[in-house]
Amino acid sequence: MKYKVTDNENVSTVFLTGEIDMDVADEVREIVFPLIDAGKEVHLNLKDVPYMDSSGISIIIESNQRAREKNTKVELKEVSQPVEKVLAMARKFLWHTKLQNKTI
Repeated sequence: MKYKVTDNENVSTVFLTGEIDMDVADEVREIVFPLIDAGKEVHLNLKDVPYMDSSGISIIIESNQRAREKNTKVELKEVSQPVEKVLAMARKFLWHTKLQNKTI
C-alpha cells in the first residue's frame, strides 16, 4: 500500500493506492488518525484501491467515530468499484442486523 496526503486549508486528502487489508490496517490508522486528532477534515480517496477487506471497513468506522469525537468528519472520495461492492455488502449486513435486533 502506498499513500499521499495533500492539505487544503483544514482538509487533508489521503490518496490510498493498493489493497487495504489486515496487513496494512495499522499503517493506514497511523496515517489517518493523527490528521483527525489534529482536527482536520479527512477525505479518503479510494480510486486506486482494488481490494478492501473487513479491516478496511473497520478503519472507516473507527475513523468516523474518532472524527465525531473531535467535531470533524471523514468522507470517502472516488471509491473504486470493487471497494464500493464491499461497502454495499457491509451496509446491507448492518441494515439486516438492525432489523434483526429491532424490538417490536
